[in-house]
Amino acid sequence: MKNDQVTSRRAVLAAAAALPLLMSMPAGVRAEALPLVSVTKDPSCDCCSGWAAHIEAAGFPVRVSDSADMDGVKRRLGVPADLASCHTAEVQGYVIEGHVPAVAIRRLLAERPEATGLAVPGMPAGSPGMDFPGIDPEQYEAFLFGPTTRSFGRFLGPREI
Repeated sequence: MKNDQVTSRRAVLAAAAALPLLMSMPAGVRAEALPLVSVTKDPSCDCCSGWAAHIEAAGFPVRVSDSADMDGVKRRLGVPADLASCHTAEVQGYVIEGHVPAVAIRRLLAERPEATGLAVPGMPAGSPGMDFPGIDPEQYEAFLFGPTTRSFGRFLGPREI
């Protein structure tokens, strides 16, 4: 019986010692291992950095690279001109164009449709990275593109509506 108490105390002490390490890990690592999102942006764009911060806050690891030739990046990755925005990302074989909310990327990766990727054309007010104080968010649409293009959802800020 005495041995059971020692084991229980040891287990509690070990758990208490591990708690600060566990809490210092990003939420995505604690809950699930999300794939790397590689973002390519123009070096002078600030909203792209805001979008990358939104994706990182959602638990995705993020790597940001600057490019002075964003048109070339978009052409290489097959982004249609009418769906273009300011930055382009890649995740698990998909292209993510513009201010796509993290919730849409999670759904894309869960459903794995046959497509090139997702796009939010332009720079809608209130979308992730464009969510500046004092600006009323507008509704916007995310599009799944590839062999065909179709709506993937309507959003207000980072939330699907």
